[in-house]
Amino acid sequence: MTDVLVVGSGMGGLSAAIALAARGLSVQILEAGPRPGGKMGIAVIDGVEVDTGPSVLTLPDTLDRTLRLAGSSLADELTLPEPEPGFRYLYPDGVALDVHSRPERTLQSVEQTLGRVAADEFAAFLAYAGRIWDAAAPHFVHGHAPSVGSLVRGGLGSLALLPRIDPLHTMWGAIRARVRDPHLRWLLARYATYNGSDVRRAPATLHCIAHVELSLGGFGVEGGMYEIVRALVRAAERLGVRMECGARVDGLIVRDGRVRGARTADGREWSADAVVGNADAAHVLGDLLPPPSRPRRGAVPPSTSGWTGILRARRRSGVDARVAHTVLFPREYLEEFADMFDRGRPPIDPTVYLCAQEACHGRAGWTEEEPVFVMANAPAEPPGGSSAATWDTLRATVLRRLDAAGLRAEGDDLVWERTPTALAAQFAGSRGAIYGAASNSALAAFRRPANRVPGVRGLYLASGSAHPGGGVPLCVLSGHAAAAALLADRGRG
Repeated sequence: MTDVLVVGSGMGGLSAAIALAARGLSVQILEAGPRPGGKMGIAVIDGVEVDTGPSVLTLPDTLDRTLRLAGSSLADELTLPEPEPGFRYLYPDGVALDVHSRPERTLQSVEQTLGRVAADEFAAFLAYAGRIWDAAAPHFVHGHAPSVGSLVRGGLGSLALLPRIDPLHTMWGAIRARVRDPHLRWLLARYATYNGSDVRRAPATLHCIAHVELSLGGFGVEGGMYEIVRALVRAAERLGVRMECGARVDGLIVRDGRVRGARTADGREWSADAVVGNADAAHVLGDLLPPPSRPRRGAVPPSTSGWTGILRARRRSGVDARVAHTVLFPREYLEEFADMFDRGRPPIDPTVYLCAQEACHGRAGWTEEEPVFVMANAPAEPPGGSSAATWDTLRATVLRRLDAAGLRAEGDDLVWERTPTALAAQFAGSRGAIYGAASNSALAAFRRPANRVPGVRGLYLASGSAHPGGGVPLCVLSGHAAAAALLADRGRG
């Protein structure tokens, strides 16, 4: 018997466990995989550990807040380098634009590359994105899961938020209205993919993502992104949290409208007063809950997935050295969104993203080669699944584009890959979607599952598919929100 079972050990599960254990509750984590971390994964290739999940850290204060609950701090646990430049954007017309960790340096780079007018427009757009963040963050990121009703009940003060967060314009519409340079338009449009959404349909509110990375900073993690998992596990263990890996939960136990624990695939039953589901919300609500307890949910379009790989690439030096992050744009960027969201297929001409893990995170590679993470966006798995030929074609296209751009040389081998089909199999209920549901309407933020599951007392959600959304810092905040709801229900808020 334990106070709280946490199903899954991703960012949301670990942060929820820490927050609850810090308040004196006994916590048991059940993790289906061989190690903690969820989508924050690793692989070991010929003796070298590489990251296979997220590649940049934003809003590091969320981690600091979590670690402090266990008597530590971000500074005690992790070193966050700021590689320079951070990103290099490569365009089909030959333009190469560097983006830096500090906005003033980025604006200098924009002026040097694209001119003063473009730099002024970019500065104005960053100010606009910052105003959205300032208005939206307290209510849509740090607060309880919002609803249209809560805005109405909040009166004029809450309703006054709406024009400030610009939900009635699309991201692409706001970009076109404020920025004329096509290179900057594409750079800003790419932030829709940080949410797995369609820039042509997603609300302009999501431009707060650009503010978070471009103005507040995107960081590396010395030793690799998986060091975040290790730091959170150490914090949880200091608080007495127990964890068992290889324990796949295949059902929740519900009696009299209240969750009573969980059952693992090996037949064991785990009793608990409460359960925090750190898995895809569709899996928790549609698979793990017994049918009579499952809430009615409408169809929710999933966010994008992605084909990912690791190159064992010949190490480069001097002027040829790789920057931390490289984005190689296609001939026509908006066609990528049309392929994924209109035609339901991987992009014919995909944007290719690279993270050089030595340059970004100081990860030690092989004797003469460095690990380079590769990603191309793709739609989530269709209900009937995708054929292997689909991913063979996408892989070949990605490698061909890298070869043509001089980003891969002869002998730079692809030594690891994961398709959306494999991602869907690894994370049940997700269909391979990385960020939960897509945010392709003005009401998307109101439709995201809340952290407290209605109709099942003692059941909470903490993941990128629940409030406040996907991405490392938001998953951490989802864990805190689930813990806060649980404590409030126990009279310990």
